[in-house]
Amino acid sequence: MDRTHRNRETPGPGQESVWDYPRPPRVEPTSEHVVLRFNGRVIADTRDSVRVLETSHPPTYYLPRTAFAPGVLVPVNGHSVCEYKGLASYLSVVVGDVHADAVAWYYPAPLAGFEALAGRVAVYPGRLDECTVDGETVRAQPGDFYGGWITDRIVGPFKGAPGTLGW
Repeated sequence: MDRTHRNRETPGPGQESVWDYPRPPRVEPTSEHVVLRFNGRVIADTRDSVRVLETSHPPTYYLPRTAFAPGVLVPVNGHSVCEYKGLASYLSVVVGDVHADAVAWYYPAPLAGFEALAGRVAVYPGRLDECTVDGETVRAQPGDFYGGWITDRIVGPFKGAPGTLGW
């Protein structure tokens, strides 16, 4: 992978470039305050997340399943495979009569090196009402496949938008 992307943004003080993230990805704990809202309700609130960092992608946050309000996560059919993390299973978020289908995923048996993901759930931030990190509203990674979380702390360009598949 070309880690010197021609349109690479230069990080300012306190910022990270996705082009400095490794491949294969790295998992790191964070004590940032993460809050998820859906259908007018806080569905998760934690300071115990891990971030998965991978070249060209904004971080994906994985929250402990116990951080979610009881009953909001509902299993759905479907799986995908990550060459690094293993087999992912999907969840919908349900609050009242409102559903966000297959908005979350988890790794029931993460592969070696990604054991920290066990018991944790990630979400597509653009499919919920709001996701915040330390009070800042997250912007979703472009495209409909990746689940990266963009904040002012992260600079790109980011994989996921049209024309970026070959990065």
